[in-house]
Amino acid sequence: MLCRRASGLSTREIRTVCLAIPGKIVATEMQGGLLMGRVQFGGITRETCLDFVPEASVGDYVIVHVGFAIGRVDREEAERSYELLESMGLLESELESDFEPS
Repeated sequence: MLCRRASGLSTREIRTVCLAIPGKIVATEMQGGLLMGRVQFGGITRETCLDFVPEASVGDYVIVHVGFAIGRVDREEAERSYELLESMGLLESELESDFEPS
């Protein structure tokens, strides 16, 4: 999950903002009745629930929010979004701490 504390808030007003990021499905399988997949974010891979996008398959790009794929996107849109989030500095520390290495 990619979450950031909103800046400019007092300690009593702390809010967390969670991002959805694009990734590429590299594997799928059924686990306990759920469609699960391995989704690659740059060089990092994470297990993701694909039940909200049952039409997605290996090679497709999906937007992932808190471990759930919530929509499909084309490769170009996924790359643009990923690069934008990376240029804003929103991925580096999050990916290192929250994602397991591939």
